[in-house]
Amino acid sequence: MSVQAARAPSPQPLILLRETVGPIAIMTLNRPAARNSLSKAMIASLHAALGEIGDDKAIRGVVIAANGPAFSAGHDMKELTAHRADPDRGRAFFAEMMNACSAMMQAVVHLPKPVVAAVQGIATAAGCQLVASCDLAIASQEAKFATPGVDIGLFCSTPMVALSRNVPRKQAMEMLLTGEPITADRAREIGLVNRVVPAGTELGAAIELAKQVALKSAYTIKLGKEAFYRQAEMSLADAYRYAAEVMTKNMMARDAEEGIGAFIEKRAPTWRDE
Repeated sequence: MSVQAARAPSPQPLILLRETVGPIAIMTLNRPAARNSLSKAMIASLHAALGEIGDDKAIRGVVIAANGPAFSAGHDMKELTAHRADPDRGRAFFAEMMNACSAMMQAVVHLPKPVVAAVQGIATAAGCQLVASCDLAIASQEAKFATPGVDIGLFCSTPMVALSRNVPRKQAMEMLLTGEPITADRAREIGLVNRVVPAGTELGAAIELAKQVALKSAYTIKLGKEAFYRQAEMSLADAYRYAAEVMTKNMMARDAEEGIGAFIEKRAPTWRDE
């Protein structure tokens, strides 16, 4: 081996890993030494991967997991603090990061496929926000959740958006005002996660849940997911008007015709995803 080759830096590990299990794409946060904090690069990688998956008809569901003891500690505070030395004391970078992270979270919500979080460890601040942004969540018995920004003088305002759309107001405010972590069982009680499973089984459980949804018509899931989030922001009357329009559109779909026919004929439906 030459001296030059011996001194060549080893390639850096990917910060986001991708694999496919059947119709399910698994995206794994891979910055365990940094507690999978959402750096600028991690946010960009997640957003780009979601865009690619959205256009891939072979993928019918997504699981977001993480390597190491933490699911995600939220924003990378070291990266943010480094920009205090900027002429504007970091204002432009902070705005760029918060907007980029918000856009990525919305990409999870707007993805026309189910997204399941597999939470093996602690999820704090924007990490908790990522869990709340997913459609479904499976948590290890050892997982914990917190929005602890208040402890360092930084209220978790952007995580608040996703959190307050998942759990009742009093419970959301308690998490936001105290910063205290809650257990996986408590997260299930207040609606932040769907299921709590033994440690080490959360990824498999998340994949199985995603596969269960993947058996349905992709067109129906896309239509229904979009409608779910849109109607939640409407008044009761507007929500019913909108939902009636969606149901009518859905009834005209080939898959609804096939599904209803299969139900009447007592056979398994054959989806065309249209």
